[in-house]
Amino acid sequence: MANITVLGASGFAGGHVVQEATTRNHRVTAVSRAGTENEGTRNIRGSVLDGSVLDEALTNADVVVGAISPRGDMAGRVIEAYRNIAQRLSGTDTRLIVIGGFGSLKMPESERIANTDDFPEAYRPEARELLEVLLALETFDDLDWTYVSPAANFGSYIPNQERLGRYRTSDETPLFDEQGESAISGADLAVAVLDTIESGDHRRSHVSFVY
Repeated sequence: MANITVLGASGFAGGHVVQEATTRNHRVTAVSRAGTENEGTRNIRGSVLDGSVLDEALTNADVVVGAISPRGDMAGRVIEAYRNIAQRLSGTDTRLIVIGGFGSLKMPESERIANTDDFPEAYRPEARELLEVLLALETFDDLDWTYVSPAANFGSYIPNQERLGRYRTSDETPLFDEQGESAISGADLAVAVLDTIESGDHRRSHVSFVY
């Protein structure tokens, strides 16, 4: 049983991680500005940009899962939040797992997907900010970090959010199915994240999960 703090717990990815971690009987601290009440968890209402909120949220955490979205008034500020969190956790035994974006992956012998011409312009700013988070994590020599890229099709807009309990794992190279699709439900991304926590795999690395 681990003490797991989830930042962005009221969002799509964070909410699923909270649910999966609670189901597996971990001790969960859920942090969100909305202050969503999650049964069986310790709930903290506040912004990850608030130092006092982070002090409370990170204390005694074995693992911190960051599921902060660079949207709304957090656009352009997610990198600031993660740098602060990384600095606080650097040199400690606390593991930081960041749920980033598909755009941080690389096609074989190519650049990051977020920087390719085919990437949708509407999503490029947030994809590049999440990529900036990955590049920032790589600069910390004494930080136990993992950066998770979900599939291309990931979010509440996906009709089937069933928990299948299966997924495929890759590094920085995206995987696609036989139809050329890349997808995963929120529930199964959470399964992959909790499996990563419990196994101790993928330390100081970029990993992706997909059906």
